[in-house]
Amino acid sequence: MEASAGLVAGSHNRNELVVIQGHEEPKPLKDLTGQVCEICNDEIGLTVDGDLFVACNECGFPVCRPCYEYERREGSQLCPQCKTRYKRLKGSPRVEGDDDEEDIDDIEHEFNIDDHQRNKNTQIAEALLHGKMSYGRGPEDEETAQYPPVIAGVRSRPVSGEFPISSHANGEQMLGGSLHKRVHPYPSPEPGSARWDDNEGGGWKERMEDWKMHQQGNLGAEYDESADPDMAMVDESRQPLSRKVPIASSLINPYRMIIVTRLVVLAFFLRYRILNPVHDALGLWLTSIICEIWFAFSWILDQFPKWFPINRETYLDRLSLRYEREGEPNMLAPIDVFVSTVDPMKEPPLVTANTVLSILAMDYPVDKISCYISDDGAKMCTFEALSETAEFARKWVPFCKKFSIEPRAPEMYFSLKIDYLKDKVQPTFVKERRAMKREYEEFKVRINALVAKAMKVPAEGWIMKDGTPWPGNNTKDHPGMIQVFLGHSGGPDIEGNELPRLVYVSREKRPGFQHHKKAGAMNALVRVSGVLTNAPFMLNLDCDHYINNSRAVREAMCFLMDPQLGKKVCYVQFPQRFDGIDRHDRYANRNTVFFDINMKGLDGIQGPVYVGTGCVFRRQALYGYDPPKGSKRPKMVSCDCCPCFGRRKKLPKYSKHGVKGDTAVQGYDDDKEILMSQMNFEKKFGQSAIFVTSTLMIDGGVPPSSSPAALLKEAIHVISCGYEDKTEWGTELGWIYGSITEDILTGFKMHCRGWRSIYCMPKLAAFKGSAPINLSDRLNQVLRWALGSVEIFFSRHSPVWYGYKGGNLKWLERFAYINTTVYPFTSIPLLAYCTLPAICLLTGKFIMPEISTFASLFFIALFLSIFATGILELRWSGVSIEEWWRNEQFWVIGGVSAHLFAVVQGLLKILAGIDTNFTVTSKATDDEEFGELYAFKWTTLLIPPTTILIINLVGVVAGISDAINNGYQSWGPLFGKLFFAFWVIVHLYPFLKGLMGKQNRTPTIVIIWSVLLASIFSLLWVRIDPFVLKTKGPDVKQCGINC
Repeated sequence: MEASAGLVAGSHNRNELVVIQGHEEPKPLKDLTGQVCEICNDEIGLTVDGDLFVACNECGFPVCRPCYEYERREGSQLCPQCKTRYKRLKGSPRVEGDDDEEDIDDIEHEFNIDDHQRNKNTQIAEALLHGKMSYGRGPEDEETAQYPPVIAGVRSRPVSGEFPISSHANGEQMLGGSLHKRVHPYPSPEPGSARWDDNEGGGWKERMEDWKMHQQGNLGAEYDESADPDMAMVDESRQPLSRKVPIASSLINPYRMIIVTRLVVLAFFLRYRILNPVHDALGLWLTSIICEIWFAFSWILDQFPKWFPINRETYLDRLSLRYEREGEPNMLAPIDVFVSTVDPMKEPPLVTANTVLSILAMDYPVDKISCYISDDGAKMCTFEALSETAEFARKWVPFCKKFSIEPRAPEMYFSLKIDYLKDKVQPTFVKERRAMKREYEEFKVRINALVAKAMKVPAEGWIMKDGTPWPGNNTKDHPGMIQVFLGHSGGPDIEGNELPRLVYVSREKRPGFQHHKKAGAMNALVRVSGVLTNAPFMLNLDCDHYINNSRAVREAMCFLMDPQLGKKVCYVQFPQRFDGIDRHDRYANRNTVFFDINMKGLDGIQGPVYVGTGCVFRRQALYGYDPPKGSKRPKMVSCDCCPCFGRRKKLPKYSKHGVKGDTAVQGYDDDKEILMSQMNFEKKFGQSAIFVTSTLMIDGGVPPSSSPAALLKEAIHVISCGYEDKTEWGTELGWIYGSITEDILTGFKMHCRGWRSIYCMPKLAAFKGSAPINLSDRLNQVLRWALGSVEIFFSRHSPVWYGYKGGNLKWLERFAYINTTVYPFTSIPLLAYCTLPAICLLTGKFIMPEISTFASLFFIALFLSIFATGILELRWSGVSIEEWWRNEQFWVIGGVSAHLFAVVQGLLKILAGIDTNFTVTSKATDDEEFGELYAFKWTTLLIPPTTILIINLVGVVAGISDAINNGYQSWGPLFGKLFFAFWVIVHLYPFLKGLMGKQNRTPTIVIIWSVLLASIFSLLWVRIDPFVLKTKGPDVKQCGINC
């Protein structure tokens, strides 16, 4: 994949492919294959074999033999570029440190092993192991083979650091059950030797004695492993990379007891309410009963998935010991990072640039990182901003790694109000930091100039610097575009080091095609990355979510690359954290109750749901493959001639996703088998042979024979409009279509296949983003989420009825998914329940009859259990009581506004086919701190809660005035009505505060109480009326005379 190829634009359907050069000036690249030494400028020279002399086999940095030998003899013995120790080459004298090398001079023969002898020994060892493990058992039932033989044998570039697994000729894989233990293998003697044929007498005893002597040493003393630091390091590297940390029993057991108690109390409460109707207000009573039953059902769905909360710990040092051993190639798995953006006016390019810079500078091997930017709006402004970002990254990335700064998004780093000199002992840090800050300010000026320029579109459309019209001038009808900015041949940074890959992608769009919004853009990135880099893991980020913890990817790899746990993990989800939220978090933007309570509970069952960003995926899980099956004891196989116990051996057959059974079973023709396999994979993944091949490389990598030009051409093919037609993309593969909240559906499908997910909460937040702190924007965001849930509820993927066949989805996990789809419907009973207090106050009726002292215990116990549940949740989760209360308030605010509109719009879409379009949530920030918090933006979502507030306030005034008119006997029933009315008002208080805007002088609470008390005082004044004399006359009711 060449970074200097220019902008590649084309359409596979129209057979068009154009390479646009000259958009940016060519950058001087260091010639790593030149004939001149980089140290002395002399010619490098040739070896005795006539080849170019190469001093460093790791990076090929051009150094002549005299400089190489001088550096080994007098210098640091390290390559100037990659800092790898120079190894002794043929003809070079030995120096200190070469003692551990072999006697062969030629470095090319250092790892030369006789392939024939190695294969022979491997076959013997596998035969012995297979004979031991299968002794006394029948033939094993083969698992489903998902790979056709024509493609499964493709060799790929090694990219993973997993333990090698021996493979048989027929494609079986033997998984060792004790990879984490130290294994002392027996030697593999040749068949026919004396020790091999010694099957009787003392042969076995002799071998046991030899093994004991080898273990104890020549003097018979036990071997002390602690005395060998290398062996201790090996043992440490074989330890698990993570562990579960259960919640303390003193915290979790009372919590569970309260949940059970609350469930029992709730049952008695509902029984009492149903058996004691209010006859003079039957309609109000029936409405309240229906609402309370629904609230109880919703609480059960929300509460019981939190029954098994857990925490997790990771061990990054063990990850490095296992996969980053000194003197060996780095075996950490590559990762492809996806960032999606649409409109640069609502998602500022400067925000996206900070996200990209934090990705390029994260603490991970640079050759393992590939960053893909999806520009679904095909904006030239985004393209040019990314070009500027690539140039600035050459300075920013080495600065971050040199001084180990956090966070590595420049806007956030330079805005930190901390002592930036802390722990920075390098004397040049202050000088370089000031210089870098000036560079960043200039970079911001250039980016903002691009945005200002993009405000007004020229009549002839945008023109690139070389005079070529921008291919995306028509955002709804343009070819696919790919530009590789950084990476191979993209030029090093200012210190001469390689940079991670940075790829710009804009998929093809044509009229008449369904593009599926963000889910379609993400699937296009999956295919492009599968063709160009094909990393086994993928990180998905929103454009405004930068990497706050540069070691976040390593945290995820502690789970995904763990030999015991990782094979069945489909993704690792991180919590979302946000910047720029007001201190009191008025509208519960941080959502800590969900991320710190609900998600921890799900992690103890089958894993957290996918929330759309901050998630590291396993590529094979997104491709629709099932998780690997655990080794099972083989079933008994009976013959066909006698009715003995056991089952008959079934013939293998083809399954939907591939070939089942042995590919060499009699009755299947090889050519027909290959053809069916190819047809199945093309129907599943599409018509790209290169991409289909990449889907079968479990450890990632691209075919070594593929040229960069061919890969770029194929990448244009896989982002064409009609590529997904008649395939399983969006239904079984990748991001699932059918809802604007595609994240819930995507994670749900993986869990239904049997995968599990992991929730990772490092001490330093992994990612941080921005949230809409304005009331109207916040409600529109919640509306979009709720509408997506309603769409899922009415789709074929609804968790109410989907996924029962395989039995892979656990019941509590299903409860959680059902809750994510039915919670918008709670808005209907919630709206009715919030209206009931005002109606009761205005009509003088009530939803409950007069209760006895015994019945009042049910109400007291219910309220106590509700508060006890919340308090105990706060204890084991660490959430503050203010955050919990803000979440309760916004549950009511969002329920009577955004959730209600989502249900109405969802029903209109399902029944009448009326679709609604949503705009992207603005990521722009106000110049004044929290200035956007007080901005008033009117929307129809504000009407229902405003109406509820007014009628409850009027009801309070009317109820108090009525009690004043009717005397002291009316105050008793009034308190119950006032309690519910104030419950509604208190929950809607943040909404009222946002509705009134910023008050510079008079606090909002003063205005509320002023209006309320003024109304009560006025009515009371009218009732007393001290300035008007009242005439006394006969009582009409007593005398019956109309005076």
